[in-house]
Amino acid sequence: MILAVFLGLLILLFVIGVSIPYAIGITSLVVMTIQAGIGGIPFGTIAQKMVSGVNSFTLLAIPFFLLAGELMNTGSITQRIFKFANALVGWLPGGLGHTNILASIIFAGMSGSAVADAAGLGTIEVKAMEDAGFDTDFSAAVTAASSTIGPIIPPSIPLIVFGVAGSVSISKLLIAGLVPGIAMGIALMLMVVWFSHKRNYPRRTFPKWAETWSLFKEAFWPILTPVILIGGILTGVFTPTEAAAVAALYAFILNFFVYKEMDLKDLARVCKKTIRQTAAIMLIVAASTLYGYLLIKTNIPNILMEQMFAFSSNKYVVLLLINLFLLVVGCFMESNSAIIILTPIMMPMALKLGIDPVHLGLVMVLNLMIGLLTPPVGMCLYATARVAHISFDRMVRAVLPFYIPLFAVLILITLVPQIVTWLPDML
Repeated sequence: MILAVFLGLLILLFVIGVSIPYAIGITSLVVMTIQAGIGGIPFGTIAQKMVSGVNSFTLLAIPFFLLAGELMNTGSITQRIFKFANALVGWLPGGLGHTNILASIIFAGMSGSAVADAAGLGTIEVKAMEDAGFDTDFSAAVTAASSTIGPIIPPSIPLIVFGVAGSVSISKLLIAGLVPGIAMGIALMLMVVWFSHKRNYPRRTFPKWAETWSLFKEAFWPILTPVILIGGILTGVFTPTEAAAVAALYAFILNFFVYKEMDLKDLARVCKKTIRQTAAIMLIVAASTLYGYLLIKTNIPNILMEQMFAFSSNKYVVLLLINLFLLVVGCFMESNSAIIILTPIMMPMALKLGIDPVHLGLVMVLNLMIGLLTPPVGMCLYATARVAHISFDRMVRAVLPFYIPLFAVLILITLVPQIVTWLPDML
């Protein structure tokens, strides 16, 4: 009965269009009412759990990385990154398609947000590809698909949320995303090569050394950001949370003092947008924390674990079932709320089967990033469709072929966990 309410009511509220945090909160309140009656609802516990969910030093990284991403999207920083990426790979078959992907990989090391990538770099990428002769649908599809790399390569907001929810080392999680993120980029580039041969897409001439060097100098300070962040975390100079603050400060210095493309009015606008985004995420985190607490209190994780083990105790079979489940969840739930709700359910199961928590985190996040490309909740689809000025239905059709390389990488890291774990274990 309780399990039916937990899942059925939540899905129903999503379907009828109730906002995600309110749907989670209403479901939690209904469950508590069933358990204690209207007069026995522990409002003190509700407040305590919701506040404790966001009262975390680690979660401070979220507003700082969001701010860094917004600052990077202000001025010419994204254009500098795109031009340099074009010099490096624009001569390959499919030209600007590869540039689009490489620029997303570089930008991924700055913001940790897929939507920020799609909305920020996407504006430049889609227009440049259209002007060069690429059709709009393909341009939008590459932009949306490559934006999913953002939360895999460090820094990553979803991986930080998973680390908090599952008590897993944030540093290990972030470093573990490097190889899978690069693998995603290579897989998407192979798809671009296939399309370019099929449709005879243009490419630029091989750049001269002087041109590449000039563009590198223009993009040097922005592309130094991932080096500073990853290097600082690896060497222990600062924690992931402190790295987020460093990223925001560095982006501000570049815009305000180095390139002088931002004034106090722009800064106020960026801060206001960041505050709104942070408030939305934290409301989801607070509501999801209460929901997760009730899941554990009602023993649902153990019940589901017993049912799963009754089906199979092979960890690879269980991982594949988890993938299928998360792919469906990603179609309907926002990634951060899904992580907070599902991590307490899946972590005991993973530990019992000997699955590395870092491996589980990457598998979970990659599944949910693919969810950003699936209707009806796919935020990257909406963001890119808006940037490309095409309908949502058209956007969905355009991105379908790009599920193939993303699924290939997902299956690869699921069945070969060493791809995820060898780098953090080595360090």
